[in-house]
Amino acid sequence: MRIGVPRELKPLEGRVGLTPAACVELVRGGHQVFVEAGAGEKSGYTDQHYRDVGVTVLPSAREVYACAELIVKVKEPIEPDLEHLCREHLLFCYLHLAALPELARRLCDIGLTAIAFETVEDRAGRLPLLAPMSDIAGRLAMQVATTLLHQPQGGKGILLGGVPAARRGRVVILGGGVAGRSSAVVAAGLGADIVVFDKDREKLAQVREIGSNVTTLYPHVSDVADCVSRADIVIGAVLVTGARAPHVVSEEMVRAMQPGSVIVDISVDQGGCIETTRPTTWDAPTYTVHGVTHFTVTNMPGAVPRTASQALSAAIAPYVSRIADGEWREDEGLVKGINIERGKIVHPALLV
Repeated sequence: MRIGVPRELKPLEGRVGLTPAACVELVRGGHQVFVEAGAGEKSGYTDQHYRDVGVTVLPSAREVYACAELIVKVKEPIEPDLEHLCREHLLFCYLHLAALPELARRLCDIGLTAIAFETVEDRAGRLPLLAPMSDIAGRLAMQVATTLLHQPQGGKGILLGGVPAARRGRVVILGGGVAGRSSAVVAAGLGADIVVFDKDREKLAQVREIGSNVTTLYPHVSDVADCVSRADIVIGAVLVTGARAPHVVSEEMVRAMQPGSVIVDISVDQGGCIETTRPTTWDAPTYTVHGVTHFTVTNMPGAVPRTASQALSAAIAPYVSRIADGEWREDEGLVKGINIERGKIVHPALLV
């Protein structure tokens, strides 16, 4: 199969769909891999790194799309990408179409088939291609939020872990999955007082084991409102596979927070789990609502492209090989990842 890896175009997005190491296995398997010039540079991979493993480096995205049958990207296609996609392409990337109905319509109009990383499942029903980026986003969310609490950044002027004679910062995390758990690990290590909300008791039990400074609760509205009102940082990490995230924190709850508090909504890719969330980019990552700083970048892991590309490529490489070998429709987990089939929306979460 002919596999194309175009350069990512979102602002300050440095990830690449496949690292040279992942391309080695594909080339050995008899497949042709085409990478757009410069696609791996921000992740630390030069064009020569790709050439050294048998990849063909092409000077433009147009040529990559024209040569390839399978397109492997990181983020969802934006306008310049859409100009090159055609009905013969099989698109494999993060899509988050529940929050992007216009993109879903455009892809349907093109008539292609699209498999979304975030809806591919393993045999246990987990999301193996979403997990590595959720892990990174969860850690980054807490690192960024901690910095935004600093007074020069417009924050309360709080050191999250506190010191003797000063109270610890308070963190509320909505969701105990991979992203929420990773945020809790970082916050616990810094010494904050943490409350994690989730409906799944098993997740709550796992997160509680992080440390004695972690409390886990069921998200009753009154409990969420009370904890959010006293929080210095709120992390949104709610996920419903393939579907738009429900609003767990209302605008009224945000209004009740103290000025200089910080919200980071990792769920922004799926529409956000906080009512005041709107998508931002790394060019202008924050905005303020009711005195509360919001950080809602839709491609958080793009800030650490080398780490993120290595983790993502390791996760997706076996699936890319399966698709390229031509028998991928026998893989139930990959089939569950199909969002659009020959121009028709087929994923159940998008049909609601």
